[in-house]
Amino acid sequence: LYDLLNQLQKDLEEVKELLTKATRKRLHDVLTTEKHKLELEIKNQPPPKLKADAEEEKSSLGGYTVKINNYGWDQSDKFIKIYISLNGVQKLPAENVQVNFTERSFDLLVKNLNGKNYTMTFNNLLKPISTEGSSKKIKTDMVLVMCRKKREEKWDCLTQVEKESKEKEKAAYDTSDPSEGLMSLLKKMYAEGDDEMKRTINKAWVESREKQSKGDLPMDL
Repeated sequence: LYDLLNQLQKDLEEVKELLTKATRKRLHDVLTTEKHKLELEIKNQPPPKLKADAEEEKSSLGGYTVKINNYGWDQSDKFIKIYISLNGVQKLPAENVQVNFTERSFDLLVKNLNGKNYTMTFNNLLKPISTEGSSKKIKTDMVLVMCRKKREEKWDCLTQVEKESKEKEKAAYDTSDPSEGLMSLLKKMYAEGDDEMKRTINKAWVESREKQSKGDLPMDL
């Protein structure tokens, strides 16, 4: 959780820095939108538990705790449905199966199932969900988590991390370049822009390269 928050903060700082350098309205608008998305994602992160609270929760559980990694999922117009197989879960008291929802995450805790506790956490859901409309259902050998979509639209994947991973796989540029985000954005704007936009980007690029060492190769826009 700390690593994720740290990464989001770094992304936000970089976007803010780029905003101070953006002169074109379109570029400024794109960066502003990204800034708002990052700020919202940081805000929706669950607060870190204090060490004392975490120890108290751990001691209250007792037994061995297993992290759930296997699941299936489906969706309808209104819900994202996550299926978690757990043999005998229907025999537990209802209070032993707990799910806590936030707008962009949920935590599942199953207590004392055959002497073990089971946990699953989903952070950074792809889109916001309604905490009031979300729920769980206990079925034979299965827990079904129902996340109510705030907007009735199709999700391409479950989390923002999955989406970013897919986008990186499709990217044709070198992901080791720390300026990849801005470069890919400029390439996209160049490809989709009008003649004035292309002249502006070309001019900015030439001026930028002239300030650097002559040994650098120009970017092929």
